[in-house]
Amino acid sequence: MTPQGICTCWPGATVWLTGLPSAGKTTLAHELAGRLRAEGRRVEVLDGDEIRTFLSAGLGFSRADRDTNVQRIGLVAEVLARNGVTVLVPVIAPYADSREAVRKRHEGSRTPYLEVHVATPVEVCSERDVKGLYAKQAAGQIAGLTGVDDPYEAPEKPDLRIETHHRTVQESAAALHALLTERGLA
Repeated sequence: MTPQGICTCWPGATVWLTGLPSAGKTTLAHELAGRLRAEGRRVEVLDGDEIRTFLSAGLGFSRADRDTNVQRIGLVAEVLARNGVTVLVPVIAPYADSREAVRKRHEGSRTPYLEVHVATPVEVCSERDVKGLYAKQAAGQIAGLTGVDDPYEAPEKPDLRIETHHRTVQESAAALHALLTERGLA
């Protein structure tokens, strides 16, 4: 235990929350982060929007740029997790092969990696539309919106699938916390 009361004796892990825009990934990540911090865990949330502003500034939304973005985030997550931090990554990561490459990076360093599908239907995401993306796409102001006019490859066998439209944020975070506990990561 450090003088600040933060335990550094637990293993780190990366928890990748994938799903459509406005599915609830970031909200769920922050709820879980609060719970884990209250237990004395070291936690970081690598928010996709923040990463695009700083680490991946200049990248667009082509498949190659999206893959590069996911690999950059995956590297940062793996380094943090390998050093005892629980890293919550609420990032769309629309392509299965990109997510699999991140998983393999973690396996290579024996760092726990969990993939969580925040499985919210596009109709619900469109109603939530927290960033106004669905409205902009419908108005023809943007193109390439994941799950609408650009592909989203949902995980076939995620470690956990959470349907946020059937659960509260607290219930969703509790289910994810239970998975971490079951795996010895919380």
